[in-house]
Amino acid sequence: MRNPSNPIPIEGASTRAARYRAARFLNSVNALSQLPPDTGREVAFAGRSNAGKSSALNLLTGQRGLARTSKTPGRTQLLNFFLVGPERYLVDLPGYGFAQVPDAIRRHWQALLERYLRERQALGGLLLLMDIRQPLTDLDRRLLDRLAARGLPVHVLLTKADKLGRGKATAALRQARETLDSDFPGVSAQLFSVLTREGVNEAHALLDRWLGY
Repeated sequence: MRNPSNPIPIEGASTRAARYRAARFLNSVNALSQLPPDTGREVAFAGRSNAGKSSALNLLTGQRGLARTSKTPGRTQLLNFFLVGPERYLVDLPGYGFAQVPDAIRRHWQALLERYLRERQALGGLLLLMDIRQPLTDLDRRLLDRLAARGLPVHVLLTKADKLGRGKATAALRQARETLDSDFPGVSAQLFSVLTREGVNEAHALLDRWLGY
């Protein structure tokens, strides 16, 4: 399935998000040779296959259906590039942990992602999405270890914050920040909910900084 050429705007998006509402699907990448020129700036979205990456990207761009969403985890199977402005991109990376694919394809994804995250000079930061009810899994930690070796800025979105009460969500955020400060210094975190739009303004401010707006 291709991304729609005319996504449906999400009503009520903040005025600060206007530039992201102009985002358009550019292409899907399955090899390093298919990447756009390594210039400008881009921000990647990563996380487990059930963390809500595509839904978060749709909310942050104010467009329903810009990134494909599915009830079946692991549907994002390529590096999907979205053009925000001249030489500015958002990149939806394949989810990890649940995709039911042959081992050969899984190994190809791993090699492609590792080289992209290690070598891509235009990559200015990574948003790592984690379900607030299952944060900092072993797979999340492995990715954070790789990113720490490069020194790439990382910000965690604790998604589905609406699934917990306010007190429990706040406690989960505090615990996540304490663990990150201890094990992965410099990695920040916030609450995020597609349903209530919590955390959208904070995430937009970070995207603005990483993309150079």
